[in-house]
Amino acid sequence: MSTPTMDVDALQKLIHLLQATDDPLIQEQALITLSNSAAFSVNQDIIRNLDGLSVIGGMLSNFVPKVKEKALNALNNLSMNIKNQEEIQVFITQVCKTVESAPLNSDVQLAGLRLLTNMSVTSDYHQKMINSIPCFLRLLSEGTERTQIQVLKVLVNLSANPAMTRHLLRAQVPSLVLLFDNCINRDILVRALVFAANLKKNMNDEEGTIIEEYSEDSIFFTLCRDSSPFTQRLASLLHHPDTEVKEQVVRILTQ
Repeated sequence: MSTPTMDVDALQKLIHLLQATDDPLIQEQALITLSNSAAFSVNQDIIRNLDGLSVIGGMLSNFVPKVKEKALNALNNLSMNIKNQEEIQVFITQVCKTVESAPLNSDVQLAGLRLLTNMSVTSDYHQKMINSIPCFLRLLSEGTERTQIQVLKVLVNLSANPAMTRHLLRAQVPSLVLLFDNCINRDILVRALVFAANLKKNMNDEEGTIIEEYSEDSIFFTLCRDSSPFTQRLASLLHHPDTEVKEQVVRILTQ
């Protein structure tokens, strides 16, 4: 049976199978099939109406990493739908904890970050991610390029929301400045620049920034001190061959 044409009955049987079995291999295969079917919008509604979201969400507490990862992938595909997001948002805190506790750069961690990227496209659920900002920034410092790109997608989404500006500026990442370099992977560099540009814009739009509330290691001091290493790095990035890199540098310097 090809996945896109799975009928309601077949999807219901899969969801029931997921509830009934303790076998991780069967759980994993059922989640993969549900995840593939969720790539089609008609099935996203059907799975929600069959209470599939809470069943798949229940698999996030599974101890087998492969099962947890496949549950995150399925929720990621299902989160393309606004009504589904309203139900999936109850799992955001748990997904954040999974990202924090998973081995660095693991498939589970990346799957969690991909889901958080989708769930942070609108600002509706940003508040639920505030406590994980230090974790996101740690992954930005310590992760591989693949992890850095994925966590920057979340951080860029958060930084576009003025209500998150102070939470992000307070965070401490002494190594952040190292990302603004000509030799850094372009996909990381562009996103890091957008993140910085969003924060500067929101800060300038906000009245009365109190410098005392930020520590020396905070993002605020990295981005806002005059004649800082950050400013020097921005100046050298004006010679970068990539147009989008230059545009974002100009955006930061002209705010």
